[in-house]
Amino acid sequence: MGEKIKITFLGTSGAIPSIERNHTAVLLSYKSENILVDCGEGTQRQFKYAKLSPNKVTKLLITHWHGDHVLGIPGFLQTLAFSDYKKTLEVYGPVGTKKFMECMLKTFAFSGEVKMKIIELSKEGKFFDSGDFYLEAKKLTHGVSCFAYNFVEKGKLKIDKDKLKKSGLPGGPLMKKLKEGKDVSWKGKKFKFKDLTYGDVEKKVSIILDTAYDKKIAKFVDGADLLISEASFDSSFKTKAKEYNHMTSEQAAEIAKAGKVKKLILMHLSQRYGKATKKLLDEAKKIFSKSSLAEDLDIVELN
Repeated sequence: MGEKIKITFLGTSGAIPSIERNHTAVLLSYKSENILVDCGEGTQRQFKYAKLSPNKVTKLLITHWHGDHVLGIPGFLQTLAFSDYKKTLEVYGPVGTKKFMECMLKTFAFSGEVKMKIIELSKEGKFFDSGDFYLEAKKLTHGVSCFAYNFVEKGKLKIDKDKLKKSGLPGGPLMKKLKEGKDVSWKGKKFKFKDLTYGDVEKKVSIILDTAYDKKIAKFVDGADLLISEASFDSSFKTKAKEYNHMTSEQAAEIAKAGKVKKLILMHLSQRYGKATKKLLDEAKKIFSKSSLAEDLDIVELN
């Protein structure tokens, strides 16, 4: 089995927060990594409610620069500075992120210093690989440069001892190559890693926080163990959703079904629904039965 992946929903509202929901922020924790996806206004306080330490955050992934997804960044960084943050915060986002970050920190008298490494993403695909997991991005349609993100834990190959014994291969350096998914040669004979290994399958979490409906998204989230998706409107607002480059809960469910994901969690819900979010869920479940709604401070774990 792979390592545990923990998702904490720090904020699940749409453009305007409600009494029930804070602005958008999702924390993905894996081993020593704590990856914050977006940082809406009030996120630093949500860490307190969740009894989590902001100082453990290692990466900030920004989907796009609309205010409800980023206005919590200055306060979050100020908290890190006051808390003697020792790491270098890796910040990933669309082209323009460096300029936006500079301007944001010039709008008030920032105290202290936080070391940051800012990486602008200009294209789709894999942009980080730790060896244990990788991150990849896909461009979305939202009126401004916007990305969806995948977190993928790599499957780990293990040596089948019985098959190894029958093969006659010795141990040592050759075993390392087999575990890396490489074929090996010994005494003039080639051995395929697939014939001598078995392994855990990949685990995948896909996050789509703002976008117009696009069937092509299904390919990006294909086979995900968990798809976290925006669902700003119910079907009666389908025209408005298209106008504002958002999705209905039905459309999110259609993507989940087409992508053959295992589970769908809806968030980024419009404040117009308040506590009356059942319609959103019911419409999604008619298309994709394994749908649920996120509430602020919900925790989901993948083992």
